[in-house]
Amino acid sequence: MSDFLRTRVSYDGNDARPQNYPELPEPLEVGTYDNHTHLEIADGDTPLTVAQHLALMGQVGMLGAVQVGVTLESSKWSAQVASENPMLLAAVALHPNEAPLYETKAALDDAVAEIAELATQPRVRAIGETGLDYFRTTSDHHLKLQQDSFEQHIEIAKLNNLALQIHDREAHESVVNTLKRVGQPEKVVLHCFSGDVELVEIAKRNGWFISFAGNITFKKNQYLRDALLAADIRQVLIETDAPFLTPEPLRGRPNAPYLVPHTLRYMAELLDVDVNRLAEQINRNTEEAYGLWSEGI
Repeated sequence: MSDFLRTRVSYDGNDARPQNYPELPEPLEVGTYDNHTHLEIADGDTPLTVAQHLALMGQVGMLGAVQVGVTLESSKWSAQVASENPMLLAAVALHPNEAPLYETKAALDDAVAEIAELATQPRVRAIGETGLDYFRTTSDHHLKLQQDSFEQHIEIAKLNNLALQIHDREAHESVVNTLKRVGQPEKVVLHCFSGDVELVEIAKRNGWFISFAGNITFKKNQYLRDALLAADIRQVLIETDAPFLTPEPLRGRPNAPYLVPHTLRYMAELLDVDVNRLAEQINRNTEEAYGLWSEGI
């Protein structure tokens, strides 16, 4: 298996943190999936290889992960590594902050066309992460490129009957309006959910999956806890967005799929449900969104 590690680039504007990866959490009795991770991004004093990530996942009972591309290069790598390992599926796309870097619509169209080709591979099960990000993109020209990229990715998801993993930062209304205007795919995932109860209600009406990451454990993020409590459990997913958003009490250290048990147990306690029952429901939701990990390899 080839390993591709790129220098950590944070779309949140955070610098790399020279830290070791945390110790293993207590293994899960019922394993589950990380539906959004970035194994290609190097982090920590000693970055983990893909093989090391997968070995650690196995030790804590994780069943699999969706490896997510954010550039054309990382999307190609994601599709390749998923084709080589039964614990990984792939999502491919140009991140909304990546789209404006192409500067012209013609250049962007060429890159999206390559994403469309990757989407036909059997281990590619999602188009993502795509969407809108109004936190970093400000110029009218770049916003137009971002919007165009999002709409093209939506069409690719619909054409291939794939889940659409949406990055939505300070753009809730525009994301919702775009999905309504263009027409949503059958399966939509609001990755690293950042909305409030109002957005949860919209997601419930439209059948969108809501994916929670480690930031639900952060003290300041009561709105995310309120969102989980308002959600339909049949639409809830879990993710790391690793190496970002490491859950408490490990915040500030590198994140990885093997740390999902921390977030899962936190969510179960918040919902006052048995952690095994929550894992089983999330597994059903995850497989409904992406299909079975055992297929296509």
